Amino acid sequence: MDVHHIALAVQDCEGSARFYRDLLGLPEIQRQMDDAGVKSIWLEAGDAVLMLERSLRGKGGAGGSGHLLCFAADDLERWQARLREAGVSVDDRTPNTLYICDPDGHRVGLSVYRF
Repeated sequence: MDVHHIALAVQDCEGSARFYRDLLGLPEIQRQMDDAGVKSIWLEAGDAVLMLERSLRGKGGAGGSGHLLCFAADDLERWQARLREAGVSVDDRTPNTLYICDPDGHRVGLSVYRF
């Protein structure tokens, strides 16, 4: 079974899109609007979709979680320099993975480890 999509509850769809789209490079594929403005922004994440949603359907916490959303990276040193330039601090690091947080506190990893 493949990952279809990942939906994250975010406070500011545009702000989160700047993190995932502009900083991490995920292409925007769709956005949904309602009377209050941007309701969701969907980004391509490989074969899956990352949905940045103002609110989520179903039960769950209102804020970020202890879960990890990890993306395949090619060069950790290049990513660490890019993150530093963008003012994003690296919270932790292993030889294969950088750990950062998105604007809503969701843990995000960038990893060169290959299974």
